[in-house]
Amino acid sequence: MCCVLRDEQYCGTGCQEGPCFLPPPTNNVDVSSIVTDAFFNGIVDQSDAGCEGRGFYTRAAFLEALRNYGQFARVGSEEDSRREIAAFFAHVTHETGHFCYIEEINGTSRDYCDETSTQYPCNPSKGYYGRGPIQLSWNFNYGPAGRSIGFDGLNNPEIVATDPVISFRTALWYWMNNVHSVIGQGFGATIRAINGALECDGGNPATVSSRVRYYTQYCDQLGVATGDNLRC
Repeated sequence: MCCVLRDEQYCGTGCQEGPCFLPPPTNNVDVSSIVTDAFFNGIVDQSDAGCEGRGFYTRAAFLEALRNYGQFARVGSEEDSRREIAAFFAHVTHETGHFCYIEEINGTSRDYCDETSTQYPCNPSKGYYGRGPIQLSWNFNYGPAGRSIGFDGLNNPEIVATDPVISFRTALWYWMNNVHSVIGQGFGATIRAINGALECDGGNPATVSSRVRYYTQYCDQLGVATGDNLRC
C-alpha cells in the first residue's frame, strides 16, 4: 500500500512493503580509489601486532561487502563521498580500536536482548553483543541485518565475528539504514545515529571527541573539509 500512496504517513521508517521513493542517483565516485591499500592499512597498522582483528578486517573484505551497497559514499558531490568515507572509518576506528577488536570487550557478560522486540525474539542461548566493524548489537539489529544480508542473525550471531565479508556487510547495512540519510547534517548527526543515547548531549564528551578526532584526521588524509556540526 505504502508504495502506491507515496504518503509520508505510510512511507516512513518501518514500511513493510518496500521503499516508497526511488533512491537518489549515484555519482561516478569509485570508492575503491579512495579507500586505497595505504588508507586502509594505515588504520590497521596503528593497532597492536597481536590484535585478533589483524588479518580479519581487510580491504578486500570491505570492498567485497561494498558490492551490496551501491549508494554508500556515492551520493552528492565527490567531496560528499569523501566525507562519508571519512565518517564511516572514523566510527569503525573508534569502535574497533583501529581494527583490533572483532567482538565487544566483556560483551558476553552484557544483556542485549530487548524482549519487547517481539518481531525478533531472542534465542536465550545466544548473545547479541557488539561484533564487527560497527559493533552490531541487540536482537532488533541482528534479526533484520541477517534477513537482509542472508544469515540467521538470531540463531547464528557469531558469524559476524567469523566471516569478515558478512562482518563488513553488517556495518554497511547498519550505516545505510541508520546513518547514511543524516550524513548531510554533519558528523555530529552520525554520532547521534550510532550511539547518541550514551554519548550525545553531554553523555560522554570524551568518546565524542575521539570520534571527531578520527574524522578530522581522515578528512585531512582524503583532502576534504570536515564541514560543520562535528559534535552532538
